[in-house]
Amino acid sequence: MNVPRVVIAGTHSGAGKTTVALGLMAAFRRAGLRVQPFKVGPDYIDPGLHAAAAGRPSRNLDSWMLPEGTLLSLFRCAAAGAEVAVIEGVMGLYDGYSGRGDAGSTAHVAKLLGAPVILVVDASGAVRSVAATVLGFRELDREVRLAGVICNLAGGPRHREWLREAVEEVGVPFLGALPRVEGGSIPERHLGLVPASERQYREVLDRLALAVREYVEWERVLAVARQAPPLPSGGGPEMPLRTPRVRIGVARDRAFSFYYEDALDVLRASGAELFFFSPLEDGDLPDGVSGLYLGGGFPEVYAAELEANRPMREAIRTAAEAGMPVYAECGGLMYLCRRLRTSEGRSYEMAGVFPYETVMGRRVRAIGYVEVEAERPTCLLARGERARGHEFHWSSLPAGVAETAYRMVEGFGLDGRRDGLVHRNVLASYVHLHLAAVPHAARRFVDACEAFALWR
Repeated sequence: MNVPRVVIAGTHSGAGKTTVALGLMAAFRRAGLRVQPFKVGPDYIDPGLHAAAAGRPSRNLDSWMLPEGTLLSLFRCAAAGAEVAVIEGVMGLYDGYSGRGDAGSTAHVAKLLGAPVILVVDASGAVRSVAATVLGFRELDREVRLAGVICNLAGGPRHREWLREAVEEVGVPFLGALPRVEGGSIPERHLGLVPASERQYREVLDRLALAVREYVEWERVLAVARQAPPLPSGGGPEMPLRTPRVRIGVARDRAFSFYYEDALDVLRASGAELFFFSPLEDGDLPDGVSGLYLGGGFPEVYAAELEANRPMREAIRTAAEAGMPVYAECGGLMYLCRRLRTSEGRSYEMAGVFPYETVMGRRVRAIGYVEVEAERPTCLLARGERARGHEFHWSSLPAGVAETAYRMVEGFGLDGRRDGLVHRNVLASYVHLHLAAVPHAARRFVDACEAFALWR
């Protein structure tokens, strides 16, 4: 299988790779190409922006959480039928799980996929020093094919020409220099960029596409992507869709939008029919569901609206007390607790499945990769099983939480030692799992939902 593909990497977080990646996706799409977007790492927000730009769901490629064969299989499946795949990196090109190697990094994914890399460099206040930066990135790992450079935040025509001269002096193709794009920025808040589920970005994407077509040699970028070799052989087993045997409700709206598309596909492949609902706007759960999946998001931003929807809160609490399997991650955990206190000190009533109040802090509480070991059987894991994931939360729970599901092998969780609230068939955790990395957990959850459907 041969898929034209290119990795858009940065020298560091904030260098402009999202700006360049979105601009290229939008420009390619406007040129009539079928564009498949991807995001390296455990990000939930950028993929939503990708989907708005490319018109296709974006997929996460995380080489620390996902086995290499699984990553290759997911890429092949998602890229089938696409005319170009644009893969946005994470952090800097070589940043990943640790400083000791490239696991989890953009460089690692680029090598696994045999994909050429275009490096985005913040050129504000620099000229020839950009060449030194590019040279270092090229020489650190020669297995990474550095196929070109795009400068971001460039000045006027003279600055852009000097940047071209400097980069070409070290033998790397110069593919353009974007100035600051007026009206082309995505607003930010405490977890990063504001998701596409909450705003319309058509005008922003139009501006980025126009800027890329004017200041970037986007057709040369496309030529680079088309020079990618056939995909490496190997990979994990495919996930054929099966006849649905159970219905699962998935909370998806402005407050809850953090889901990996491949995780949803794994649930479908395990026999689930997914029904999306809104804890903000719907008055009841979808008909006939026998399980619930509450992902992460921003319940703290919409706490007043969630509190106001009392019928939904009561429906979820009633379902949990009846023994329905419920799996919740981060924002979902906050919603399942008794109350949520914002960083401004306002407290709001939530679903009340757990008798705790979560409290939003003014700085990040925990961020990074985690590994957990199940200390008790739950609707996801058997006792002793391990799973890798990611955490990024500003909230905390009070000390004295009784039963928990996980021992933290690595990461912070609730308190640096434990994570996972448990009540009947409910599991709520700060850990975001990529179910494609632990498909047996998805099957266990679907099995639990089926057992509940037969029992009731």
